[in-house]
Amino acid sequence: MPTASDTQLESHFETLPSNQPMADEIRDNILQNPGFGKHFTDHMAHVRWTVDADWHGHQVRPYGPLTLDPAASVLHYGQEIFEGIKAYRHADGSIWTFRPEKNAERFRRSARRLALPELSDDDFISSLKALLAQDHAWVPTPSSDADECSLYLRPFMIASEAFLGVRPAHEVDYYVIASPAAAYFKGGIEPVSIWLSSHYKRAAPGGTGFAKCGGNYAASLAAQKEAAANDCSQVAFLDAAENKWVEELGGMNLFFVYKDGRIVTPRLTDTILEGVTRNSVLTLAKDAGLTPEERPISIDEWREGAASGEITEVFACGTAAVITPVGELVTENERIRLQGDGNNEIAKRIRKTLLDLQYGRSEDKYGWLTRLV
Repeated sequence: MPTASDTQLESHFETLPSNQPMADEIRDNILQNPGFGKHFTDHMAHVRWTVDADWHGHQVRPYGPLTLDPAASVLHYGQEIFEGIKAYRHADGSIWTFRPEKNAERFRRSARRLALPELSDDDFISSLKALLAQDHAWVPTPSSDADECSLYLRPFMIASEAFLGVRPAHEVDYYVIASPAAAYFKGGIEPVSIWLSSHYKRAAPGGTGFAKCGGNYAASLAAQKEAAANDCSQVAFLDAAENKWVEELGGMNLFFVYKDGRIVTPRLTDTILEGVTRNSVLTLAKDAGLTPEERPISIDEWREGAASGEITEVFACGTAAVITPVGELVTENERIRLQGDGNNEIAKRIRKTLLDLQYGRSEDKYGWLTRLV
């Protein structure tokens, strides 16, 4: 059960229950096949910030449309940030989330870069607990160990002041909404094809690449359209300065497994988002006897390593997709495929370790889980 300190954290959220919650049978039907980001729970958390009153008005209230002035800063200057985190139902019915303090830390880091007020870690985590106290019935129950259903939580912050001058907004709103989710990729653990963008860059040095803000994702969508046109699931980006260093996908970090036991991921810069799953994989890989490295990796090293068999696996990771093997990298002129049987043993092993921990099927020896309900 939640501790006294947990209850105290969420107690300053006033709860306004919905008088039109989803009927049980409709909700249960949705949970049987939720898709990803298509359906939303009955409530949302909200906290208001103003330059004079700081953070106030903590509420859990019915989910519904927002009222924004047409001059709201977010609509004109894109001053907003968001996070992605999941809630997992364990076999005993309890509900947990994974490393929320890391998301809270990144949320504050993103806020600083976008000149938004920083929400405390306590408010961030307690907003999740307060929302789940109302909407816990929306967390799916896995039917088997292979069922990756969860409740996806989307905290976000927007500049809501009605003002057309170019300066940080004096009025800001923070929300958390929630959406039941199945596996992100329909093929599950099946390898995906990745498109290498040669025309577009996701981020540049000194920009917002390390922040989780909508502009970064908007900037990736033209390249994502190219990927879809070439039957690829995601797009990979190279650096903006030299056009040779692998950075990340549109929404996931990358790992490269070498036949000598090294597992390499591009080192963090101000153009790469520091993923919570990425950070976790580095720890799990070391404990599995692999040698993690964070360093620059060029597209030439990817190409040559694939051709020689030096690179045995490539996989992408993120909160939504967990860990997904990369089968091939597609460019305008070539297809870079790995040698060997393509069984993706390392990716599958780390993925299972991570999922077993998140769903409470193994011991949480890292202290990464936080109980929500």
